[in-house]
Amino acid sequence: MNPDELLKLEDKLRSPALNERIAALNVLAEQPTDVAVPVLQRLSKENSFLLRRLAAMGFGNHAPDKAAFASLQALMAMETDANVLAEAANSLYDFGDAAIPMLVQLFEANDNWLLRQTVLSILQESNHHDVLLEVSLKALDDPTQTVKETAILALRQVLMSPLQNQAIEALTRLANSKIWRDRWRAATALTGCDHPQAAELLSKLRNDENHYVISAALDAAMGTGL
Repeated sequence: MNPDELLKLEDKLRSPALNERIAALNVLAEQPTDVAVPVLQRLSKENSFLLRRLAAMGFGNHAPDKAAFASLQALMAMETDANVLAEAANSLYDFGDAAIPMLVQLFEANDNWLLRQTVLSILQESNHHDVLLEVSLKALDDPTQTVKETAILALRQVLMSPLQNQAIEALTRLANSKIWRDRWRAATALTGCDHPQAAELLSKLRNDENHYVISAALDAAMGTGL
């Protein structure tokens, strides 16, 4: 790509039309890292959070390049918008295991519901069950119910790991929660679990006072809760 074509591509990255911006980002993803990263670095310093979000997305397209990784970290260090940080979290995961501690740090440093749910969802795709358990347990104390519910459902991943006992312990507390949505999600999380205590919990939840909880427990007992 010659300099004139690159300038035109940069203009398209700043287009008011979303489809043009995405198309330009896809073209940039095919360029060598030494060409693409400087463009994304400039984009990451724009006033518009939409353009910074695009830059965060773009850095992930160039994983596992070290310059792209460093640039993404630099963006995150200065960023305050949760939408941009959530996109940065998605891109971080493209860089592999080196990003896992940063995702945990991102979760702990921010209380935005979107960002926290994004991190939890990303960690569910990893094989780091110990990290997923750690973050999920912290998320159970989140004041936003949807974040808490995402964490409860994430515990199902831990149930299928060597950390099953720790997950069962947490789900036992949730199955006895005064909040019906906690019990509801706990029932779903227990779907397919072969731990003896899981059967006991589902038996109890099938007699819950809330019909949503009862339905979820019945589905879970039949293995159709997900």
